[in-house]
Amino acid sequence: MIIMVIYFKHFFYYFFIIIFIFLTGCQLNEAKNKHGIVFLENRSNKLTINSSNTNDVINIIGQPHSKAFNDELEWIYIERVFKKGKFHKLGKNVLSANNVLVLKFNKFGILKEKIFLNKDDLKNLTFSKEITENDLAKKSFAEKFLNSIKSKMYGNK
Repeated sequence: MIIMVIYFKHFFYYFFIIIFIFLTGCQLNEAKNKHGIVFLENRSNKLTINSSNTNDVINIIGQPHSKAFNDELEWIYIERVFKKGKFHKLGKNVLSANNVLVLKFNKFGILKEKIFLNKDDLKNLTFSKEITENDLAKKSFAEKFLNSIKSKMYGNK
């Protein structure tokens, strides 16, 4: 009887040690996959219009991800944060933050405009319906004819 009480007493110790080991392996924070500039909104709040310049922006945020096609003085920064989905998403990555910061500078490198777009703002963007024609990709009649013969010839294999 005394031996059984000792084993029973030790059983609780072993039980608590095992539970402690399992709980220390649990993660309290969500696993997040981040791409781009982390905490982009906080960093953009440090920039002030008409007083920050390109060197300040590079020191605070870093080099831009891309620059505008037409204008080298328009810089674009991106932040995307994915987290694991809940049970009904079967653990797939879910987009939790999608932020874009567009900075426009004047010819002297002083910040003149700052546009911050979050995930909801990006849903409301509209795109042009115009179609750009590419003269370089147009094929001549002979090239189209030879390509159609080639596709018919090799299509039966």
